[in-house]
Amino acid sequence: MSKLRKAAQGRECMVRIPDICNRDPATTVLAHYRLAGCNGMGLKPDDALGAWCCSSCHDAVDGRTNLDGTHTRDHLRLFHAEGVMRTFDALRREGLL
Repeated sequence: MSKLRKAAQGRECMVRIPDICNRDPATTVLAHYRLAGCNGMGLKPDDALGAWCCSSCHDAVDGRTNLDGTHTRDHLRLFHAEGVMRTFDALRREGLL
C-alpha cells in the first residue's frame, strides 16, 4: 500500500457529497479520480490524483449507487475533483506531497 493510500485511513471525507456522505472516518479510502490521459483500461491513475473519500461518497463517484437523479454525473465529478484538491492541500500542508 502506498504512503498516500495509507494516509487516507481514518481521515475525514474530502468529497462531501450532500445527502450522501456518511462522515465516518473509519470508512475513508483514497478514491482515484478518472481523467483522460491519466489512466486506462485496468490502469488506475497516480495516487496523487486521489481524494480521501468515505465509503458512501466512493460508491457514488464510482457509480455503484443509484442516486435516483439527486446528483448528475457532472455534479459527482465536480465533488470528486474538489475532494482531490482538498486532499492535495491537506497532504501538502502535512509535508506528504
